Amino acid sequence: MPRIRICGFTLLELLIALLIFSLGLIGMAGLMMLSVKTSHSAYLRTQASFIAQAMVERMRANINGVWGGSYNGSYSDTPGTAIPACNSGGGCDPAAVAERDQSAFTAALAQFLPDSSATINCKTTTTPTSTDLLSQRPYDGICLMSITWSESPLTRGSEVVPYTLNWAFQP
Repeated sequence: MPRIRICGFTLLELLIALLIFSLGLIGMAGLMMLSVKTSHSAYLRTQASFIAQAMVERMRANINGVWGGSYNGSYSDTPGTAIPACNSGGGCDPAAVAERDQSAFTAALAQFLPDSSATINCKTTTTPTSTDLLSQRPYDGICLMSITWSESPLTRGSEVVPYTLNWAFQP
């Protein structure tokens, strides 16, 4: 009687194929985790950039507040009271506008960046005259803004580390 040759896979071949496939899936899961962490890191850096840009634009809109040093100081991610309103009939003076801007800046830090803080320090060698302030003369000094937040690094088991965005600008 002739032997009939049976073609197909043995159980051992199937188990080896399943093992190789499983290792590939585990590698893909690791890449997905790295992708999510990288994406979140990019998100936080983008938020820090947006928050900084918004504050710079506020400062440019209130150049007299910058001349007066109203924006200099440290900011934390602890939201204070509600953003103050200017209820007087004459509108806000530059210091009141700066206070509103600082409240909005602090609220953005608290909302978008974990464990964040910021500092703004504007320095100039010129003292503006009253005519300069009335004409809203451009600020001739340099402002330094630093925003720091906490973020998990890409390596496993590492503790949260601080990241900082430093920006020197002229409002």
